[in-house]
Amino acid sequence: MLYVICCTDKANHLQVRMDNRPAHVEYLKSFGAKLFAAGPTLNEAGDMNGSVVILDLDSRTDAEAFAAGDPYAKAGLFSAVTINAWKKVLP
Repeated sequence: MLYVICCTDKANHLQVRMDNRPAHVEYLKSFGAKLFAAGPTLNEAGDMNGSVVILDLDSRTDAEAFAAGDPYAKAGLFSAVTINAWKKVLP
């Protein structure tokens, strides 16, 4: 099942994001073929202000474990995290 994990950064935490970005990217890569898509969300100025990750996992529990283990989450970057099952229809 695909899970969409949407994360919103805390205000004024861009440096926290940048400091932890290499570890976050390596964490994503460690999921190999289970990683469907990932990337930052951007504000109007083009600055990163959140993350969207789509993973093919066995359960919501696995998605919650992924979110908790993300180096960004461990660094206290996020003000909100939502996890939803997702069905890809197009294309």
